[in-house]
Amino acid sequence: MAHLNVDKLAEELHEIVKEMQQLFSYKPGAYYADALFFLSIAIHRVIPTSIDRMIMLDADLKFNADISDLYKLFREFTSSNVIGIARENQPVYRHTFSLYRSKHPGTRVGEPPPNGLSGFNSGVLLLHLDHMRKSELYNSVINPDAVRSLTQKYNFKGHLGDQDLFTLLSMEHEELFYFLPCGWNRQLCRWWEDKGYNDVFSSYFECQGHISIYHGNCNTPIPKLDWE
Repeated sequence: MAHLNVDKLAEELHEIVKEMQQLFSYKPGAYYADALFFLSIAIHRVIPTSIDRMIMLDADLKFNADISDLYKLFREFTSSNVIGIARENQPVYRHTFSLYRSKHPGTRVGEPPPNGLSGFNSGVLLLHLDHMRKSELYNSVINPDAVRSLTQKYNFKGHLGDQDLFTLLSMEHEELFYFLPCGWNRQLCRWWEDKGYNDVFSSYFECQGHISIYHGNCNTPIPKLDWE
């Protein structure tokens, strides 16, 4: 079993990580400003090439399925998919992109599933490291200058680490992402429901079918499962 040192990896990826920290966190010292929340972006550049796939998981998850079934989803990636990630289950990015949306009536940006670009939640990440290494497109768009250009285009100021970057990239390059079924990252947080989005909240929050992973984000209690 390999053990990875977060600080060492962050040092190796310093040039990318420091730029992303400035763009996608409130301020130095904030929770999501930690280098840990940005390693997924370029970890393919420092992980040995003998490792071609990786799953990254938040700590506030409860599995209701075999993790091997999650790993099998790599088989569904197209050649252009580099990352598997589930949609954000709240209107977080409807809010974050509100200025852009006001200037572009009818845009898909920030709209709910199934047709909208609702943004991502990175609590469960499937990183196809081999595809990430080979993708000229992906490696070109994680360039700090390219990312800064996108933040300006979309009037975007994030604060949630890597998922902000992946969300921003998906506005123009959906093909880079495999959309993980919501049941593999069933987020339970309802913080945005009473923040002016009650009329559309259910469009983002709804998740039909079997729940394979519960995500207790916002310190939300995870229900007791039948097998416990």
